[in-house]
Amino acid sequence: MNDKTIVTHNGNFHADDVFSIAALKIIFPSFTLIRTRDNAIINDADVVIDVGGQYDPETDRFDHHQRGGAGARENGIPFSSFGLVWKKYGLAICDDNQDVANAVDAGLVSTIDAIDCGHVEGVATGISLSQTISMFNPTWEEESNFDTAFDQAVEFAHTLLIRFVASARGGLNAKKIVAQAIKQADDPRLIVLERYTPWKKTVHSLSEEALYVVYPSHSGKWIVQTVPAELGSFEDRKPLPAPWAGLSDSEFQAVTGIDDAMFCHNGLFIAGAESFESVMSLATMALEY
Repeated sequence: MNDKTIVTHNGNFHADDVFSIAALKIIFPSFTLIRTRDNAIINDADVVIDVGGQYDPETDRFDHHQRGGAGARENGIPFSSFGLVWKKYGLAICDDNQDVANAVDAGLVSTIDAIDCGHVEGVATGISLSQTISMFNPTWEEESNFDTAFDQAVEFAHTLLIRFVASARGGLNAKKIVAQAIKQADDPRLIVLERYTPWKKTVHSLSEEALYVVYPSHSGKWIVQTVPAELGSFEDRKPLPAPWAGLSDSEFQAVTGIDDAMFCHNGLFIAGAESFESVMSLATMALEY
């Protein structure tokens, strides 16, 4: 099969065209990229991104600059070229997992679309990923090799996109594991995970009763951690017992009576022990304190 010819505009670039090409690198193992505004070349291309004045997914035309644009999401965010590419190819990029594709769209694609289209209401302030991509453009004081800079930006975006997909997949898988642990808990105040799994969002959304979460650390030791009162808060639904604060090793073992207890943070939000049985004893003490 002959390589695809993909065309996007030359000159200054933005996050939407950069991420569009990064996404297509996942779909098409090899292709020829041409950056131009020459209509003859655009018309002959297999895929056209962010130029050409046409949106037609059947023929792989993904522009949004034509009169009337190229549509918008239900939440009002218009589609840029990246959003249009994602509509067609996002599911395949995410191995046909619609939940993952939706999560990447919500967390990455729609934000880039919003910024590119000037629909910035609700977009977080501070330096954005779109601004970061724009910084790959040569400044007025540098040699204006936009094509080389574009290639560098695409490689950066390609890596980020792969990590966004992995993160979205990991988050959804973690939600299933934690939801099952909540359902199976002997005591709804204490959630036990067989392996470390990101848990805070799921616990907050599914359990108002959970006070502590027990899980193994990466070193094989066991941890009991408090559930925050609110996501991102330093306040806990129930702190660990005050007499434990800042203790470790023999001092912590003397106070708790557990011979392999290891530590309790001075902030009373996390404590650890060598064995599962011991950390469960710590959790039971904390519940009864």
